[in-house]
Amino acid sequence: MDNELMEGLKKIAFKKSKPFCYSCYKLAPTGRCEVCGSDDLMAHLDGVGVEYGHDWIVKHIIETELSPVDTEEAFEEYVEACYPEQFLQIGWLNLDIVTVLKEMDPVSWDLGKSEFLDTEESEGNYISFDNGSTYYLTSDVQELVEGEED
Repeated sequence: MDNELMEGLKKIAFKKSKPFCYSCYKLAPTGRCEVCGSDDLMAHLDGVGVEYGHDWIVKHIIETELSPVDTEEAFEEYVEACYPEQFLQIGWLNLDIVTVLKEMDPVSWDLGKSEFLDTEESEGNYISFDNGSTYYLTSDVQELVEGEED
């Protein structure tokens, strides 16, 4: 994962959150609780909650601000681009390559899609924050980070 993007997302998380003393259940905007004096503070995000650290805020920002890539559709478009003229005619049925591959060999289809996603990620086109469960366009993440820096 791109460390520069992650650092940018963490900066956004710090900007959007406020220090919070869980013991006194009060905001501590100075970085120290005015009631008990503690500096062991959580991060508070309005309307979402409180928790230690900022990774959960980064996750929330990504999930609410960005749309994930429809990996199935992206892979179908890739296969269609690779084999634009290929179709299979069985009797009166004309089947395109995507339908044949998905229906006749779903294991091969899943393997090909996995390799496609790995390639897109290694080339920097896609980025995942949850070990490949969900992908986002790297350009969308960059726009989000650059938009918040302005």
